[in-house]
Amino acid sequence: MRLRALLDTDALGLRLLGGEDELDRTVRGVMTTDLKDPSRYLSGGELVLTGLAWRHDAADSEPFVRILAGAGVAALAAGEAELGDVPDDLIQACVRHRLPLFGVNESVAFATITEHVVRQVSGERAGDLAAVVDRHRRMMTSGPAGGGPDVVLDLLGSDLDLRAWVLSPTGRPIAGSKLAGAALPADVCAKLAAEHLAAARTGRRGPHRVTVGTTTYSLFPISSSGRSTGASRDVRETVLSDWLLAVEADAGDWPEERLDLLQGVTQLISVERERRDAARTVRRRLAQEVLELVQTGAAPAEIAARLRVAAPVLLPGLGAAPHWQVVVARVEWDGGDIEGGPVAQSLLEEILVNPLAAGPEHSDRIAVAHTGEEAIALLALPAVSSEHDGTETGLLADTLLEAVRDPLTAGLNDDGRLTLGVSAAVHSAEGLRGALEEARHARRVAAARPGRVCAAGHQELASHVLLLPFVPDDVRRAFTARLLDPLRDYDRRHRAELIPTLEAFLDCDGSWTRCATRLHLHVNTLRYRVGRIEQLTSRDLSRLEDKLDFFLALRMS
Repeated sequence: MRLRALLDTDALGLRLLGGEDELDRTVRGVMTTDLKDPSRYLSGGELVLTGLAWRHDAADSEPFVRILAGAGVAALAAGEAELGDVPDDLIQACVRHRLPLFGVNESVAFATITEHVVRQVSGERAGDLAAVVDRHRRMMTSGPAGGGPDVVLDLLGSDLDLRAWVLSPTGRPIAGSKLAGAALPADVCAKLAAEHLAAARTGRRGPHRVTVGTTTYSLFPISSSGRSTGASRDVRETVLSDWLLAVEADAGDWPEERLDLLQGVTQLISVERERRDAARTVRRRLAQEVLELVQTGAAPAEIAARLRVAAPVLLPGLGAAPHWQVVVARVEWDGGDIEGGPVAQSLLEEILVNPLAAGPEHSDRIAVAHTGEEAIALLALPAVSSEHDGTETGLLADTLLEAVRDPLTAGLNDDGRLTLGVSAAVHSAEGLRGALEEARHARRVAAARPGRVCAAGHQELASHVLLLPFVPDDVRRAFTARLLDPLRDYDRRHRAELIPTLEAFLDCDGSWTRCATRLHLHVNTLRYRVGRIEQLTSRDLSRLEDKLDFFLALRMS
């Protein structure tokens, strides 16, 4: 439909405030927003409805209109219920950017305009699809009260018999329709997320079709890359943080109308995503304030006071003061032309959520800030009793990335890298500075390891593991060759298994009996093999120094 037709419908209560020469523009959809920057949810041709909640002063109008014009929207309609007459600064900004502007009478609900536009735009579609679109658009106008992603997916199930799920970039389930029944298995979620990220990195447009076992899924990006002031953003800025919609169906033979409908569903879900991201703003600000105090050498009492403010926000209802843990992350891209801090921040907020807890609201104990190329998470842990049994509390680096390694590796492709460092838990403000340095040092250990996704924890900073990654490659090769090459050569010629025997002997702390039992050998056979090792290397495995040299050589090989 054309903009001119909107003015001819008295029931819509629209009053033209500017853009008389642009009324032949075609309207392809409608969107309600009060975001300062809704560009990521716009695809062009929309009538944008706004209640002006984003406008705090006259200076806000110019950037808002510039974003809409850059996104190619058809027109802007501003409600008069909140401020009365539409502000003159907004009118002038629309004139400068040649964006048609309507005023909406306070007696007319945005839902009325939305339903009218959808009926006109979708008139040629089958009746069932038009009904679904109408209902979805009504939810968009109602904001959070619309019920969130679950309700949208329930409509897909009830109206179109489609089983669908919303997944995070690491494959964590966010929402699912009632028709979907049981949650997707974790390995299927991880596979779908990895395939989605790999496809997104190639620049292919969704939906992406993936077959897992005998089931075909169609993957639709949610808020994929967005646009900022009309310029396309690099996919690497968002690919590791965007949600995806997984539908159990092959969209390859769908009509254009149904594909349009699913694209609309992703826009609805992205609005909910934006709302939930905005809820993290307070926690991010708390983390930033605490970390600035720590890094600038503030007094422990000042840091403690800030933590007392943060604790009720991060652990609502908790009586005892929590313990704290620090996680540091860096995302680095080849060429260094993409700022890694915001990407790492989004990733930490995702990775640190308990993977067994479905839904996006389980990040309440996580506050993440970013500075430069680094993201720093302040993680609140419930305080444990002083009589606890001494077991490790908090996150462990070696388990942190297990469930997300494959999807993230696909998203990082061959030009990105994620490294994380995890501190020990500390009990007071005095320990935070040390925890931050500990996490940073652990991250540097992780960075020295091979692989696209690596993590290291505080436990490794008190062992030989801390030193090995920093041994120069030429020294490493010379050391291991001098000790192990004679044994490898002998094994190749005689199939003697001296290297496995040496590893088992050291693992058994030099115990002849335990080592012989593990290898299913007679003790005399074991003694013969150890003697051959000593003869070939001119070392004595009864000496601690020689045992240590062999141990390190095996670890570095």
